[in-house]
Amino acid sequence: MATPEKAAAVTELTDKFRSSNAAVLTEYRGLTVAQLKTLRRSLGENAQYAVVKNTLTKIAANEAGITLDDQLFAGPTAVAFVTGDPVESAKGLRDFAKDNPNLVIKGGVLDGKAMSADEIKKLADLESREVLLSKLAGAMKGKQSQAASVFQALPSKLVRTVDALRAKQDEQGGAE
Repeated sequence: MATPEKAAAVTELTDKFRSSNAAVLTEYRGLTVAQLKTLRRSLGENAQYAVVKNTLTKIAANEAGITLDDQLFAGPTAVAFVTGDPVESAKGLRDFAKDNPNLVIKGGVLDGKAMSADEIKKLADLESREVLLSKLAGAMKGKQSQAASVFQALPSKLVRTVDALRAKQDEQGGAE
């Protein structure tokens, strides 16, 4: 039978899984307390990094409707619960793992779908949401400029053609 503390921990983890856009499971074996503090800062304001018990986390994920591979729960586990831009947090984890090989990204969840460690690293390679949106806006503005110049070219071409015809008609009229 579960103790009240364990039941409360499962409830808290379930709520975190449900309220997060993404969750990244990591192995932190060999990291010092100072390194974990640095890692928490590098994740940004929209992520919370918590050391968790594997069994309770697995139960909480199942209660939240998330199916994760059992291999993710081997060894000491910590979870980064992301409520904002998952790309920013994935970059923070990836960059920290480059400098500290003791941090191992095991896998995670993005919008309720399980992701492998490689998929999380690919997510980290993406540009932030703001940069992608600004590139999209720039591309759309460029297309609008092209359309405007096409629409503006038609009347000006018509005017030049009418002027050319009038000049030709004047020439022919003046030659007779």
